[in-house]
Amino acid sequence: MKPPILFSVIVLLCFSSGITACATRGVTSAEEYFSLGMAYFDMGKFAEAEKWLNRARSVNKTMVASEYNLGRIAYETGRFDDALKLFEKILAKDKDNVLALKAAAYTRIKQGDLQTAETLYSRVLELEPESADQGYNYALVLMALEKPEEAEEVLLKYKVTMADNKDTLLLFARVLKALNKVEAVDAYSQWLEENKDSKVQYEYAQVLESAQFYTKALEEYRAVIEALPPDKPAADAAGSGVQALNRTEVRFTVARLLLLADSEKDDGVKELETAVTEGFSDTEKLKPLLEEAGISTANKDEIRRIIDGIEKAAADKTAAEKAAAEKAKEDTAADVTPAPEPDTAGDESGGTGSSGAASP
Repeated sequence: MKPPILFSVIVLLCFSSGITACATRGVTSAEEYFSLGMAYFDMGKFAEAEKWLNRARSVNKTMVASEYNLGRIAYETGRFDDALKLFEKILAKDKDNVLALKAAAYTRIKQGDLQTAETLYSRVLELEPESADQGYNYALVLMALEKPEEAEEVLLKYKVTMADNKDTLLLFARVLKALNKVEAVDAYSQWLEENKDSKVQYEYAQVLESAQFYTKALEEYRAVIEALPPDKPAADAAGSGVQALNRTEVRFTVARLLLLADSEKDDGVKELETAVTEGFSDTEKLKPLLEEAGISTANKDEIRRIIDGIEKAAADKTAAEKAAAEKAKEDTAADVTPAPEPDTAGDESGGTGSSGAASP
């Protein structure tokens, strides 16, 4: 509800002269309480906004709008349980209130209750089937619930507008990737034409590899390596929800692909050695390569050599750390050992011993 023009002028004057004083003198109606509360809300002054909206909610004419915005304030200030109570109170009286349904769904996500959020978004889309934004939110929840087939079905309804929304297009690409569909290649390619993100490019390389476009996949993997700084994981800027990328891990991915795609050459072994030099040390990822039928015997021997080298280096490091810890413990013990007591045996009389004169 928008405030009347005259009241808007009054509110602006209040802001310039002190809101609270003006409000307590001139505000008398629930509509004005509501407008003043929303003015404070827009300024980010949530405590003041709550005060005036609570006054407004006492009158039926503004109760629902006031409760909804009080819920928004509770949400913005991290009081998700309070927010949900207010949104559900509105839904108890009006089960088809779309604003309250959306707000309750989003709050449920914040609480980690994805099952209930799924139900709420399903109802939102029944009431607003053309809402691409809510379709995106619904599909996002479905993906989090590991339901990519249903997520794809939802997103396909908005395919016409998808190209204009990078978030929806990227989610669609990830849905197709989860379903192992070759169409994911085109979806990722389309997203990367207008956007740049190392994590998304890595995902693109993965779908290219899955589709057996090995040359292009290697090109994309190498581009990711060049974009990543050494020893610093890439931030999850695009929100993929997977672990941050690490340059050495990507090098291992390239080595693995080279070993499998061309088993007769040693390019994969060389790449693997580079990864180890840069810090790769996960032998649990290397050992399964020894069982791959597509890797030559000569390259498997090299992989075993690399595994042995990593394990020996780890053992040497552990031994050195243990020796250093023991030495530090010994040094600490030496520092606190007390000096020996002086020998006073045979001097029980307290005199000077044999230095005294003999009796006549």
